[in-house]
Amino acid sequence: MKDDLTATIIETHRDIKWICRTLEEMKETDADLESRLRNLEGRQAERAGNDKRNGGIVAGASGCVGAFAAWLVQWLGMG
Repeated sequence: MKDDLTATIIETHRDIKWICRTLEEMKETDADLESRLRNLEGRQAERAGNDKRNGGIVAGASGCVGAFAAWLVQWLGMG
């Protein structure tokens, strides 16, 4: 009876150690995944900002080209 109790206590102690190690590993994995997610979100936000800025540049350039084309047509007397 005493041997069974001792064996159960030792087994429970081993299980608790295993659970604690597993929880620590899970915390480390969560921290790593959290870091990766923040990096991806940062890159995505940076890309969105670049796309927005580039879209404004393209729109401005298109407006200039259109204005020049209109001026050229008017200057050549075609309009």
